[in-house]
Amino acid sequence: MDDAAPEPDDQLRRTAYHEAGHAVIALLMGRGVQRVSVEPDATRLGKCEFAKGNFRRPKDPIEADGLVLLAGLAAEGRLTGEYAWDGAASDLRSARRLTRQRAGSERQAERLERRWLDKVEHLLADDDHWRAVEAIADELLVHRTISGRAARHHFERFVGAD
Repeated sequence: MDDAAPEPDDQLRRTAYHEAGHAVIALLMGRGVQRVSVEPDATRLGKCEFAKGNFRRPKDPIEADGLVLLAGLAAEGRLTGEYAWDGAASDLRSARRLTRQRAGSERQAERLERRWLDKVEHLLADDDHWRAVEAIADELLVHRTISGRAARHHFERFVGAD
């Protein structure tokens, strides 16, 4: 296994898919997206910012938040064939806080996290959902930052409006 750092263009592409994954799953879960960016800052390579409030209340808000948190890891993993655990460390810490809040033991929390990750992988395996991820990632590669409106437009092109 090669531990060399990814080429900058490869890293940018991975980050675009990671952030697009967050955006698509957030929209599927009824969360509004304010902005999606692959502009790095001091602590992260990109960011998916959520709009205040939901446009559709999820049945299970804790699970929905967990799925959104794991979506970047899953989308990037689908693109590359491997999980970037270190790159998703902040998302994973937040998801683990949610699973621990929900589960009765550490083992149950780990199983719940795996179930959520499996669910996100299943959602991203849907052709329309994945095409929405690709469209958002492609636009991020061109513009580096897109509005939530642009993200929703790409989402609705493939997934449809409610």
